[in-house]
Amino acid sequence: MIMWRLSRIRHKAGRAGYSLEEFRVKRREHEKALRQARRDRQLVSRRLLLNEDEGQQEAIMHTCSNENDVVSLFHNLQHSGPEREAHLKTLSKSLRDLSAQLIFIKQENSIHMLVGLLTGPNTQCRLQSVRCLHELSHSPHPSVATACLPATPYLLTYLSGQSTRFTELCLYTLGNLCPESDVVREKLLAQGIIPALACCIENQRHNMAVMEAVGFTLSQLLQTKDASEKIIPLVLASSLPSHLLAVLTPDQNFALGPAIECAWCLHYLTCSGEDNRALLACGALLQCSMLLVSLGGAVAQGNKAEGVELLVCPLLRCVGNLLSCTPDVPDACLSDVGLTVALCALLQAYVQTQPSLARESAWVLNNLTARSSLFCSALITLNLVPNLIQLLPFSQGINTMILRVLANVAHKKKEFCIQLAEFGLLSSLCATLKMAEQAVVTLSLDILFMLFASGSQVVEDFAREGGISLLETFQYYSEEDVRRKAVYLLEGHVLSSSSQCAVSCIPSS
Repeated sequence: MIMWRLSRIRHKAGRAGYSLEEFRVKRREHEKALRQARRDRQLVSRRLLLNEDEGQQEAIMHTCSNENDVVSLFHNLQHSGPEREAHLKTLSKSLRDLSAQLIFIKQENSIHMLVGLLTGPNTQCRLQSVRCLHELSHSPHPSVATACLPATPYLLTYLSGQSTRFTELCLYTLGNLCPESDVVREKLLAQGIIPALACCIENQRHNMAVMEAVGFTLSQLLQTKDASEKIIPLVLASSLPSHLLAVLTPDQNFALGPAIECAWCLHYLTCSGEDNRALLACGALLQCSMLLVSLGGAVAQGNKAEGVELLVCPLLRCVGNLLSCTPDVPDACLSDVGLTVALCALLQAYVQTQPSLARESAWVLNNLTARSSLFCSALITLNLVPNLIQLLPFSQGINTMILRVLANVAHKKKEFCIQLAEFGLLSSLCATLKMAEQAVVTLSLDILFMLFASGSQVVEDFAREGGISLLETFQYYSEEDVRRKAVYLLEGHVLSSSSQCAVSCIPSS
């Protein structure tokens, strides 16, 4: 299960009663809670590669072994002979059972024996020995990961060569081991896992299976509790970010699996709290936004490949985090206004089936419109505002984010306010003012304030929608902030507008 993160950023039209620092504190707390939830369920995950000649059902059937079987296999493997490869294959299947794993690591020099076979001259024995280590790395018992430590320097060494399958097994084994133990992780860092991954991804950049495995292993490292202090600075100082971004190029070589893993890696880097200028210099914002434009166009045409949402989510977070953490990003670092169209398409496509992902799309749209009049203008000129207004009835934070987007647009120009009213926003605000969520009501009042300030015609149109009586009911609202805003709108705009109308109607003598 994927846990989606909704980050809040500053709202340029800061009339909602929150300071910028309060927004940042709440966002950090929310992100911390959701990252912990996802860490428990998926981030510290393990991946098991099956043999090419077996299916999932066959793998499940080979998970029962008794102690005598494991001990017997261990003793048989200590003797050379033509049957050693068959014994290793049988052992690898036996090691899918937890009890077999614990029995095996208790045998004296059992891991050293596997290391000896891993470094030996027999190619098939090397492959089967790394398969055994891979099965051990998938163990839920923490002592098994520590027991595998003697093998890690050899696994790192073999990332630079061998066959694709062999390299994949080494990578996924390392990826399974690194989150389990601080000791294992410290050893891997000391042994140079970051440079080894950078070298591997550079040498194998055209091998999509290996690229996906590198992404998985790196993502496992980036999600550990000490990543921000010990791992992320090393990654940012390496060539890894540029190679991760290269995987996200929407060309004929594009592959969904590697792109998903690499996009999640970039997400963990952007939300780490580190200075994101290095990522911006690599073109991270432009590359991620360009891929979002491509995906948004495909989704708008009804082309939803299975699992594409697992790529859309980290891309949205990368763009949103880079925008919120670096407010002075030039427009050149983004793709064109097609990003606005793509975000609206994703928002509409997932609002029913993946509301949390729709909320993420609205969050990025909020970040874009908060910082740039260009994207606010695009919403109006491309006739996207009516689509956003239609989504205001949706809850789960979606309507809140859409109201923030509309507030950003209204805040930019008086002409935008008039156009928002012409799009039918006033009648929709009458509906949102009746909703139970205080944040929705507060944002609706903030938008009304900006719309009313654009001219008396908007006030008159709002009155014809029956909105004045709604404002009058808020004079008795329990929340002081809402009550104060409603009174200000009534006294500062509605009454003054009525007075002007009365004066204009006095007949001349």
